[in-house]
Amino acid sequence: MNAPATLPGGPRPSPASWWTDAEPLECVASLPEAPDVVTFSFQSPSGALFHFLPGQFLTLELPVPGGPLLRTFTISSSPSRPTSLTITVKAQDGSIGARWMIDNLVKGMTLKAHGPAGNFTCAGRPSRKLLFISAGSGITPMNSMMTWLYDSGREMDIVAVNCARRPSEIIFRQRMETMASRMEGIDLKWVVSGPDPYKPWTGYQGRFNQLMLGLMAPDYLERDVYCCGPDAFMQAVREALTGLGFDMERYFQESFHPPAPEEPAPAEDVVPDEESRAEVVFASSGLSARCNETDTLLNVARAAGAPIPSGCTFGVCGACKTKKVEGQVHMVHNGGITEDDIEAGYVLACCSHPIGKVVLEA
Repeated sequence: MNAPATLPGGPRPSPASWWTDAEPLECVASLPEAPDVVTFSFQSPSGALFHFLPGQFLTLELPVPGGPLLRTFTISSSPSRPTSLTITVKAQDGSIGARWMIDNLVKGMTLKAHGPAGNFTCAGRPSRKLLFISAGSGITPMNSMMTWLYDSGREMDIVAVNCARRPSEIIFRQRMETMASRMEGIDLKWVVSGPDPYKPWTGYQGRFNQLMLGLMAPDYLERDVYCCGPDAFMQAVREALTGLGFDMERYFQESFHPPAPEEPAPAEDVVPDEESRAEVVFASSGLSARCNETDTLLNVARAAGAPIPSGCTFGVCGACKTKKVEGQVHMVHNGGITEDDIEAGYVLACCSHPIGKVVLEA
Protein backbone atom coordinates (compact mmCIF):
# COMPACT_ATOMS: atom_id res chain seq x y z
CA MET A 1 0.00 0.00 0.00
CA ASN A 2 1.41 3.35 -1.01
CA ALA A 3 2.16 5.92 1.66
CA PRO A 4 -0.36 8.79 1.76
CA ALA A 5 0.59 12.01 -0.02
CA THR A 6 1.66 14.80 2.30
CA LEU A 7 0.98 18.49 2.47
CA PRO A 8 2.96 21.21 4.23
CA GLY A 9 1.91 20.95 7.86
CA GLY A 10 0.82 17.31 7.86
CA PRO A 11 -0.57 14.33 5.94
CA ARG A 12 -3.30 14.72 3.36
CA PRO A 13 -6.64 14.19 5.09
CA SER A 14 -9.54 12.13 3.82
CA PRO A 15 -12.46 14.10 2.31
CA ALA A 16 -14.33 13.78 5.62
CA SER A 17 -11.42 15.13 7.68
CA TRP A 18 -12.42 18.75 8.19
CA TRP A 19 -10.94 21.08 10.77
CA THR A 20 -13.06 21.88 13.83
CA ASP A 21 -12.39 24.40 16.54
CA ALA A 22 -11.53 21.57 18.92
CA GLU A 23 -8.09 21.77 17.28
CA PRO A 24 -5.89 24.89 17.45
CA LEU A 25 -4.68 26.80 14.44
CA GLU A 26 -0.98 26.84 13.63
CA CYS A 27 0.49 30.00 12.14
CA VAL A 28 2.55 29.01 9.11
CA ALA A 29 3.26 32.39 7.48
CA SER A 30 2.63 36.13 7.65
CA LEU A 31 2.52 38.71 4.88
CA PRO A 32 2.48 42.51 5.24
CA GLU A 33 -0.32 43.98 3.11
CA ALA A 34 -0.28 47.71 3.92
CA PRO A 35 0.81 49.94 6.80
CA ASP A 36 -0.21 48.15 10.04
CA VAL A 37 -1.99 45.44 8.04
CA VAL A 38 -0.78 41.83 8.03
CA THR A 39 -2.24 38.60 6.66
CA PHE A 40 -1.59 35.52 8.78
CA SER A 41 -1.85 32.05 7.22
CA PHE A 42 -2.92 29.11 9.36
CA GLN A 43 -3.06 25.35 8.92
CA SER A 44 -4.33 22.63 11.19
CA PRO A 45 -1.58 20.62 12.95
CA SER A 46 -3.34 17.41 11.88
CA GLY A 47 -3.50 18.47 8.22
CA ALA A 48 -7.32 18.72 8.20
CA LEU A 49 -8.94 20.87 5.53
CA PHE A 50 -10.96 24.01 6.21
CA HIS A 51 -14.65 24.20 5.42
CA PHE A 52 -16.55 27.49 5.75
CA LEU A 53 -18.67 29.90 3.75
CA PRO A 54 -16.94 32.82 2.01
CA GLY A 55 -17.40 35.89 4.20
CA GLN A 56 -17.64 34.08 7.54
CA PHE A 57 -15.49 34.92 10.57
CA LEU A 58 -13.51 33.27 13.36
CA THR A 59 -13.08 34.31 16.98
CA LEU A 60 -9.47 33.94 18.14
CA GLU A 61 -8.22 33.57 21.70
CA LEU A 62 -5.14 35.79 21.91
CA PRO A 63 -2.72 35.25 24.82
CA VAL A 64 -2.18 38.90 25.60
CA PRO A 65 -0.72 39.96 28.96
CA GLY A 66 -3.40 39.80 31.62
CA GLY A 67 -5.26 36.83 30.20
CA PRO A 68 -6.81 35.50 26.96
CA LEU A 69 -8.46 38.14 24.78
CA LEU A 70 -11.26 37.15 22.40
CA ARG A 71 -11.26 39.00 19.09
CA THR A 72 -13.32 38.33 15.97
CA PHE A 73 -11.81 38.51 12.48
CA THR A 74 -13.23 37.80 9.05
CA ILE A 75 -11.59 34.95 7.16
CA SER A 76 -9.89 36.61 4.19
CA SER A 77 -9.17 33.41 2.24
CA SER A 78 -11.61 31.35 0.21
CA PRO A 79 -13.04 27.91 1.04
CA SER A 80 -12.13 26.96 -2.54
CA ARG A 81 -8.53 26.83 -1.28
CA PRO A 82 -9.06 24.62 1.79
CA THR A 83 -5.50 23.63 2.72
CA SER A 84 -4.98 26.86 4.65
CA LEU A 85 -6.96 29.68 6.18
CA THR A 86 -5.95 33.34 6.37
CA ILE A 87 -6.86 36.16 8.73
CA THR A 88 -6.02 39.73 7.73
CA VAL A 89 -5.77 42.18 10.63
CA LYS A 90 -5.41 45.93 10.75
CA ALA A 91 -4.10 47.63 13.87
CA GLN A 92 -6.10 50.78 14.51
CA ASP A 93 -5.29 53.41 17.13
CA GLY A 94 -5.83 51.72 20.49
CA SER A 95 -5.96 48.21 19.05
CA ILE A 96 -4.99 45.50 21.50
CA GLY A 97 -5.70 42.23 19.71
CA ALA A 98 -4.58 43.20 16.21
CA ARG A 99 -1.52 44.97 17.57
CA TRP A 100 -0.54 41.92 19.62
CA MET A 101 -0.85 39.71 16.54
CA ILE A 102 1.26 42.00 14.37
CA ASP A 103 3.94 42.39 17.02
CA ASN A 104 4.02 38.84 18.46
CA LEU A 105 2.42 36.18 16.25
CA VAL A 106 5.10 34.24 14.38
CA LYS A 107 5.42 31.02 12.43
CA GLY A 108 4.95 27.92 14.58
CA MET A 109 2.72 29.50 17.23
CA THR A 110 -0.75 28.07 17.78
CA LEU A 111 -3.98 29.84 18.69
CA LYS A 112 -7.30 28.51 19.89
CA ALA A 113 -10.18 29.57 17.64
CA HIS A 114 -13.98 29.41 17.74
CA GLY A 115 -16.11 29.09 14.62
CA PRO A 116 -16.42 29.64 11.74
CA ALA A 117 -19.65 31.58 12.10
CA GLY A 118 -21.70 34.35 10.50
CA ASN A 119 -24.21 34.64 7.67
CA PHE A 120 -22.55 37.46 5.72
CA THR A 121 -22.02 35.52 2.50
CA CYS A 122 -23.12 35.50 -1.11
CA ALA A 123 -23.10 31.68 -1.11
CA GLY A 124 -26.57 30.22 -1.53
CA ARG A 125 -28.12 33.42 -2.83
CA PRO A 126 -29.40 33.39 -6.41
CA SER A 127 -28.26 36.81 -7.66
CA ARG A 128 -25.33 36.86 -10.08
CA LYS A 129 -25.16 40.67 -10.06
CA LEU A 130 -23.28 41.80 -6.97
CA LEU A 131 -22.10 45.11 -5.56
CA PHE A 132 -19.41 44.96 -2.87
CA ILE A 133 -18.93 48.19 -0.89
CA SER A 134 -16.21 48.26 1.75
CA ALA A 135 -13.86 50.54 3.63
CA GLY A 136 -10.46 49.75 5.05
CA SER A 137 -10.14 46.22 6.38
CA GLY A 138 -13.82 45.69 5.52
CA ILE A 139 -12.47 44.45 2.21
CA THR A 140 -11.52 41.10 3.80
CA PRO A 141 -14.88 39.31 3.35
CA MET A 142 -15.10 40.77 -0.16
CA ASN A 143 -11.76 39.18 -1.01
CA SER A 144 -13.00 35.84 0.31
CA MET A 145 -16.23 35.99 -1.70
CA MET A 146 -14.56 37.30 -4.86
CA THR A 147 -11.86 34.62 -4.75
CA TRP A 148 -14.50 31.94 -4.21
CA LEU A 149 -16.47 33.15 -7.24
CA TYR A 150 -13.29 33.54 -9.30
CA ASP A 151 -12.16 29.99 -8.50
CA SER A 152 -15.54 28.63 -9.61
CA GLY A 153 -14.68 29.69 -13.17
CA ARG A 154 -18.28 30.67 -13.79
CA GLU A 155 -19.54 33.88 -15.36
CA MET A 156 -19.90 36.66 -12.82
CA ASP A 157 -20.93 40.30 -12.62
CA ILE A 158 -19.29 42.05 -9.67
CA VAL A 159 -18.70 45.74 -9.02
CA ALA A 160 -16.36 46.05 -6.03
CA VAL A 161 -15.90 49.44 -4.36
CA ASN A 162 -13.30 49.93 -1.63
CA CYS A 163 -12.56 53.14 0.24
CA ALA A 164 -9.20 53.87 1.88
CA ARG A 165 -7.30 56.87 3.14
CA ARG A 166 -4.53 56.58 0.55
CA PRO A 167 -3.73 54.34 -2.42
CA SER A 168 -0.93 52.66 -0.46
CA GLU A 169 -3.48 51.62 2.19
CA ILE A 170 -5.75 49.71 -0.19
CA ILE A 171 -5.65 46.11 1.01
CA PHE A 172 -5.57 43.29 -1.59
CA ARG A 173 -5.37 45.79 -4.45
CA GLN A 174 -2.84 43.82 -6.50
CA ARG A 175 -4.55 40.51 -5.75
CA MET A 176 -7.95 41.74 -6.85
CA GLU A 177 -6.59 43.49 -9.93
CA THR A 178 -4.92 40.23 -10.95
CA MET A 179 -8.27 38.42 -10.74
CA ALA A 180 -9.97 41.24 -12.66
CA SER A 181 -7.31 41.07 -15.38
CA ARG A 182 -7.85 37.35 -15.90
CA MET A 183 -11.63 37.13 -15.88
CA GLU A 184 -14.36 39.33 -17.29
CA GLY A 185 -17.12 40.48 -14.98
CA ILE A 186 -15.02 41.97 -12.16
CA ASP A 187 -15.13 45.77 -12.09
CA LEU A 188 -12.96 47.37 -9.40
CA LYS A 189 -13.44 50.90 -8.08
CA TRP A 190 -11.01 52.44 -5.59
CA VAL A 191 -11.89 55.57 -3.59
CA VAL A 192 -9.26 57.39 -1.52
CA SER A 193 -9.38 60.39 0.79
CA GLY A 194 -6.14 61.71 -0.65
CA PRO A 195 -3.15 60.64 -2.75
CA ASP A 196 0.21 59.38 -1.52
CA PRO A 197 3.01 61.96 -1.48
CA TYR A 198 4.68 62.39 -4.87
CA LYS A 199 2.37 59.86 -6.51
CA PRO A 200 -0.49 61.05 -8.74
CA TRP A 201 -3.92 59.49 -8.26
CA THR A 202 -6.38 59.52 -11.15
CA GLY A 203 -9.19 57.52 -9.58
CA TYR A 204 -12.08 58.55 -7.33
CA GLN A 205 -11.20 60.84 -4.43
CA GLY A 206 -13.30 62.05 -1.51
CA ARG A 207 -16.05 60.47 0.57
CA PHE A 208 -18.21 57.77 -0.97
CA ASN A 209 -21.62 59.19 -1.85
CA GLN A 210 -24.69 58.73 -4.01
CA LEU A 211 -23.13 60.50 -6.97
CA MET A 212 -20.14 58.15 -6.95
CA LEU A 213 -22.46 55.17 -6.65
CA GLY A 214 -24.38 56.22 -9.76
CA LEU A 215 -21.15 56.58 -11.73
CA MET A 216 -19.58 53.34 -10.50
CA ALA A 217 -22.62 51.08 -10.81
CA PRO A 218 -25.44 52.71 -12.80
CA ASP A 219 -27.46 49.49 -12.45
CA TYR A 220 -27.11 49.33 -8.65
CA LEU A 221 -30.88 48.83 -8.27
CA GLU A 222 -30.47 45.44 -9.99
CA ARG A 223 -27.70 44.21 -7.69
CA ASP A 224 -27.38 42.57 -4.30
CA VAL A 225 -25.28 44.84 -2.09
CA TYR A 226 -22.76 43.57 0.45
CA CYS A 227 -21.25 46.17 2.75
CA CYS A 228 -18.49 45.98 5.36
CA GLY A 229 -16.52 48.66 7.15
CA PRO A 230 -16.66 50.94 10.18
CA ASP A 231 -20.13 51.43 11.66
CA ALA A 232 -20.35 55.06 10.54
CA PHE A 233 -19.39 54.07 7.00
CA MET A 234 -22.02 51.33 6.82
CA GLN A 235 -24.65 53.69 8.18
CA ALA A 236 -23.78 56.24 5.48
CA VAL A 237 -24.07 53.54 2.80
CA ARG A 238 -27.44 52.43 4.17
CA GLU A 239 -28.73 55.99 4.14
CA ALA A 240 -27.45 56.60 0.62
CA LEU A 241 -29.14 53.47 -0.72
CA THR A 242 -32.37 54.16 1.13
CA GLY A 243 -32.44 57.69 -0.22
CA LEU A 244 -32.12 56.32 -3.74
CA GLY A 245 -35.03 53.93 -3.33
CA PHE A 246 -32.93 50.76 -3.14
CA ASP A 247 -34.73 47.58 -2.03
CA MET A 248 -33.06 47.05 1.35
CA GLU A 249 -34.13 43.40 1.33
CA ARG A 250 -31.18 43.01 -1.05
CA TYR A 251 -28.74 44.76 1.30
CA PHE A 252 -26.43 42.72 3.52
CA GLN A 253 -23.80 43.99 5.92
CA GLU A 254 -21.16 42.44 8.15
CA SER A 255 -21.62 42.85 11.87
CA PHE A 256 -20.06 40.90 14.70
CA HIS A 257 -22.56 42.32 17.16
CA PRO A 258 -26.26 41.38 17.22
CA PRO A 259 -28.71 44.29 17.13
CA ALA A 260 -30.46 45.35 20.31
CA PRO A 261 -34.14 45.29 19.34
CA GLU A 262 -35.25 46.40 22.78
CA GLU A 263 -33.76 49.84 22.15
CA PRO A 264 -35.99 51.96 19.89
CA ALA A 265 -34.32 53.71 16.98
CA PRO A 266 -33.74 57.43 17.55
CA ALA A 267 -35.96 59.80 15.59
CA GLU A 268 -33.20 60.82 13.21
CA ASP A 269 -32.81 57.21 12.10
CA VAL A 270 -36.40 56.97 10.81
CA VAL A 271 -36.30 55.99 7.17
CA PRO A 272 -38.98 56.12 4.46
CA ASP A 273 -41.40 53.22 4.27
CA GLU A 274 -42.57 52.39 0.75
CA GLU A 275 -45.97 51.30 2.08
CA SER A 276 -46.56 54.48 4.12
CA ARG A 277 -48.33 57.56 2.81
CA ALA A 278 -47.24 61.14 3.41
CA GLU A 279 -48.44 64.67 2.68
CA VAL A 280 -46.43 67.70 1.59
CA VAL A 281 -47.88 71.19 2.03
CA PHE A 282 -46.34 74.13 0.13
CA ALA A 283 -47.26 77.07 2.34
CA SER A 284 -46.41 80.01 0.05
CA SER A 285 -47.99 78.41 -3.02
CA GLY A 286 -51.13 77.24 -1.23
CA LEU A 287 -50.63 73.77 -2.69
CA SER A 288 -50.54 70.34 -1.12
CA ALA A 289 -50.08 66.79 -2.37
CA ARG A 290 -50.40 63.26 -1.07
CA CYS A 291 -47.49 60.95 -1.83
CA ASN A 292 -45.46 57.98 -0.66
CA GLU A 293 -42.69 58.37 1.89
CA THR A 294 -40.25 57.07 -0.73
CA ASP A 295 -41.01 60.04 -3.02
CA THR A 296 -38.58 62.95 -2.89
CA LEU A 297 -39.85 66.40 -2.01
CA LEU A 298 -38.65 67.62 -5.40
CA ASN A 299 -40.70 65.05 -7.31
CA VAL A 300 -43.75 65.89 -5.22
CA ALA A 301 -43.22 69.61 -5.87
CA ARG A 302 -42.95 69.06 -9.62
CA ALA A 303 -46.12 66.98 -9.69
CA ALA A 304 -48.01 69.59 -7.66
CA GLY A 305 -46.67 72.56 -9.64
CA ALA A 306 -44.85 74.10 -6.66
CA PRO A 307 -41.94 76.43 -7.66
CA ILE A 308 -38.85 74.69 -6.25
CA PRO A 309 -35.78 75.13 -8.48
CA SER A 310 -33.37 72.23 -9.02
CA GLY A 311 -30.02 71.46 -10.52
CA CYS A 312 -27.99 68.27 -10.12
CA THR A 313 -30.73 66.26 -8.26
CA PHE A 314 -27.91 64.46 -6.39
CA GLY A 315 -27.69 66.71 -3.32
CA VAL A 316 -24.49 68.39 -4.50
CA CYS A 317 -25.33 71.79 -6.00
CA GLY A 318 -27.79 73.03 -3.35
CA ALA A 319 -30.12 74.64 -5.89
CA CYS A 320 -33.23 73.00 -4.41
CA LYS A 321 -32.64 74.19 -0.82
CA THR A 322 -35.95 75.07 0.79
CA LYS A 323 -37.18 75.86 4.31
CA LYS A 324 -39.03 73.16 6.23
CA VAL A 325 -41.65 74.79 8.46
CA GLU A 326 -42.80 71.67 10.23
CA GLY A 327 -42.65 67.89 10.04
CA GLN A 328 -39.84 65.39 9.59
CA VAL A 329 -37.86 64.38 6.51
CA HIS A 330 -35.17 61.81 5.79
CA MET A 331 -32.35 63.56 3.94
CA VAL A 332 -29.16 62.05 2.52
CA HIS A 333 -27.16 64.77 0.80
CA ASN A 334 -23.76 64.90 -0.86
CA GLY A 335 -22.44 68.20 0.52
CA GLY A 336 -24.92 70.64 -1.01
CA ILE A 337 -26.10 72.00 2.34
CA THR A 338 -24.28 73.14 5.47
CA GLU A 339 -24.89 72.02 9.04
CA ASP A 340 -25.91 75.60 9.90
CA ASP A 341 -28.60 75.51 7.21
CA ILE A 342 -29.85 72.15 8.47
CA GLU A 343 -30.07 73.49 12.02
CA ALA A 344 -32.01 76.47 10.65
CA GLY A 345 -34.58 74.10 9.16
CA TYR A 346 -33.49 73.97 5.52
CA VAL A 347 -33.53 70.77 3.47
CA LEU A 348 -32.54 69.78 -0.05
CA ALA A 349 -35.72 68.79 -1.86
CA CYS A 350 -33.98 66.46 -4.32
CA CYS A 351 -32.68 64.09 -1.63
CA SER A 352 -35.28 64.48 1.14
CA HIS A 353 -38.23 62.17 1.75
CA PRO A 354 -41.31 63.18 3.79
CA ILE A 355 -42.11 61.23 6.94
CA GLY A 356 -45.81 61.78 7.57
CA LYS A 357 -46.97 65.36 7.04
CA VAL A 358 -44.37 67.96 6.05
CA VAL A 359 -44.91 71.69 5.52
CA LEU A 360 -42.47 73.58 3.30
CA GLU A 361 -42.13 77.35 2.98
CA ALA A 362 -42.16 77.15 -0.85
